[in-house]
Amino acid sequence: MRDETPDERADRNLVELLQGLRVAATGVQVLFAFLLTLPFSNGWNRVDFEGRWLFYAALVMAAIASICLIAPAFQHRVLFRAGLKEILVKRANRQGVAGGVALAVSMACSTALVVEVYLGTPPAALLAAGVALLSGWLWFVQPLVTRYRLRGEIDDL
Repeated sequence: MRDETPDERADRNLVELLQGLRVAATGVQVLFAFLLTLPFSNGWNRVDFEGRWLFYAALVMAAIASICLIAPAFQHRVLFRAGLKEILVKRANRQGVAGGVALAVSMACSTALVVEVYLGTPPAALLAAGVALLSGWLWFVQPLVTRYRLRGEIDDL
């Protein structure tokens, strides 16, 4: 246990959380930018009906991920010096998890879209499932299992 006051802990938690969200937000912004340009590229006419739905799902999920991962920084600005840092940390943590879920879905759909165009639906579905399972395991399940094993309980997200 650290020797820090509740205010110091909230400050540290917020700094650590915002730093982690910056890393994730950069990745989702690159993916989102790619998706925004895709319909204007030369190969777009090879994307079939199913591929276009994968594109729409990936695009919307990337937008949601961007919103969730950027929201804590803007809320921090709006709530600056309002004495609500602990609320901001809890809220930002939930937004970060929601953004991670949306990012995982967007990545799975984006991967499926590319594979579907070149190899067909079955390989695309398998690869998308693999991406979803791997990100789900590494980003959510494994840390929760570790948390449960080490603490014996799962605290509020």
